[in-house]
Amino acid sequence: MKCSFMPLYVTNFFGTLNDNFLKTLASFTVIGWLADERMKSLAMGVTAGALVLPYILCSPLADRMTTMWAKSRIVRLAKWAELPIMLVAIAGFLFQSPWLVIGAVLLMGLQSSLYSPAKYALVRDIGGEERISTGMGGMEGVSFLGVLLGTIAASFVVDRAPAWVHYVCLAGFALAGLMASYTIKAKEEMSRALHAISPIRYIRRAYRMAGRYNGLNAVIFTLSVFWWVAAMLQMGLLVYGKAEAGLNLDATRTGVLLCCAAVGIVAGQVIAGLVDRRHFLMGATLLTGWIAAALLLLLFFVPLSPRAFGIALGVLAFDLGFFKLPLDAEIQKVVKGPKLNTILAYFNQVSFLFMLAASGCYALVSWLWGPRAFLLLLGLVMAVTPFAFVFNYRKALVFTGRWIFRRRYRVDVDGLAAVEQDKTYLVLPNHPAMVDPMLVVSELWRVPLRPLADESFFHAGIVAPKVLKTLGAVAVPDLRKHRSATGAKVARGLNDVVLGALADGKSVIFYPAGHIHTESGHEEIGTRQLAYNVCRELPPGVEVVGVRTTGLWGSIWSRAGRTASPAFVPTLLKSVFLWFFWAPFVPRRRVTMHLENLTARVREWSQLPRLDFNRRLEAWYNGETSERAG
Repeated sequence: MKCSFMPLYVTNFFGTLNDNFLKTLASFTVIGWLADERMKSLAMGVTAGALVLPYILCSPLADRMTTMWAKSRIVRLAKWAELPIMLVAIAGFLFQSPWLVIGAVLLMGLQSSLYSPAKYALVRDIGGEERISTGMGGMEGVSFLGVLLGTIAASFVVDRAPAWVHYVCLAGFALAGLMASYTIKAKEEMSRALHAISPIRYIRRAYRMAGRYNGLNAVIFTLSVFWWVAAMLQMGLLVYGKAEAGLNLDATRTGVLLCCAAVGIVAGQVIAGLVDRRHFLMGATLLTGWIAAALLLLLFFVPLSPRAFGIALGVLAFDLGFFKLPLDAEIQKVVKGPKLNTILAYFNQVSFLFMLAASGCYALVSWLWGPRAFLLLLGLVMAVTPFAFVFNYRKALVFTGRWIFRRRYRVDVDGLAAVEQDKTYLVLPNHPAMVDPMLVVSELWRVPLRPLADESFFHAGIVAPKVLKTLGAVAVPDLRKHRSATGAKVARGLNDVVLGALADGKSVIFYPAGHIHTESGHEEIGTRQLAYNVCRELPPGVEVVGVRTTGLWGSIWSRAGRTASPAFVPTLLKSVFLWFFWAPFVPRRRVTMHLENLTARVREWSQLPRLDFNRRLEAWYNGETSERAG
């Protein structure tokens, strides 16, 4: 019987609600105690920093706690600690002590940091693997609902309610969260791994651990940029909304403005959680990131009324929800078992380092260029971040490539079921043109294929080497240019490289011919031996998939009308130019891609001499029968 997410949602909601109620109440109150505008911005940065600093210092301890106690118990202990922290905050407001109030915010950050990895790791324990996206969507949705209501409630009571109402809210929210924590039920998987609790040693070790998962650090750092943006937005809008040089609103209306952002993010993440279950939403990271950049630059450059500003801000926040949710879900999908606790604690460290940096960035930018400048900075950051992410995360890169290529090529794939199973594959395509490796990898984006590529591509400009590194490509020496003993040794070692990767469960793609077609539609493997050698020693359980691609002869990437292969970089630049200015106005080139499981056949063929093996493989690529080839 599956457990319900609702108790965890309610507990998370009241924790986030109280965090933001206290932080917003403290920000407005401390600002009210100060007269100088620059000091207000500085106080805003210090208050925000007090909430996030504990996450940086205490995340390793939070991970260690998951090895000592059940995660649900950690959540309950943290909720008990929230009650005396609220007493410190109430004392600070009673005595009008900025340092006591900021100290309470610091303690609240400490309490939240110590149970944050536990509460997010409970998502998998409660819902299982198949409900991760739904659980994370709900968690992030109620988190931002807490941000919304905490911010608007604090904004309202500052202007319109007596002080005792403030104190009742602080204590009441803490008590409600404590009661909800006792209703959480989960089938927990305990962690027994012990890690250093020194923040510097911990983050170094966790960084290396995350590096074992292809691209996971890129996901974590991109998510951290989101939190940097969110922190800057919240601080900036609190000041910009009330500033005479800004929107010139009172505290309540400034709170409503912040609510537009919170509502948008809640809606965006909840809907994204539903969409992500059926579609690869991370493939839209480039699009959603650039939409956010465009909206931020619009808010900076175009003077808008408070209402129009709020509408644009709500759309921006909705888009940011779509940007964030698939990245959150990806961490839970990639990391299995107790290691998830460590990765979540590491993510907390990194994200809150970014949020602490946001406090300093905001204070510096607003001090130098005024309360509006933060919007320009955020727009520039959101223009660069998704582009950097795509080139550092394989699935996002190949899915984006698939979208790009399908604007120019109409690819009909036959036999895709041959690679739908969760197995290890050796993929052996034919090679009609220089573009077909990119087409094959992008069409098989769900399978993490490790390609072999000519060493010259690793030095061809900036884009190609980065793409090959992200794909985990192996450099193949061109022995026509490098006839040294070292080159020959590397070539002989390719057998071991391929077989080792397959034995480790990594799928590999390489081209038996090693060169593109020299004649129209005709594959020539000749005396090449890599495919033969690998198939003779194929590890158990590895499936061999053949790919026959047609329709590319005559493209700018083929040797049609040429005596040599086209130069990669000039052809790439020409292709980009045509993609923008020519391809939208002409029919797409039709390409067919036939996939077939050849495992049984290549095992049989590999018992023959090498030349006979190559002829039979050539015959399959060229649409001939094996008998004719023999």
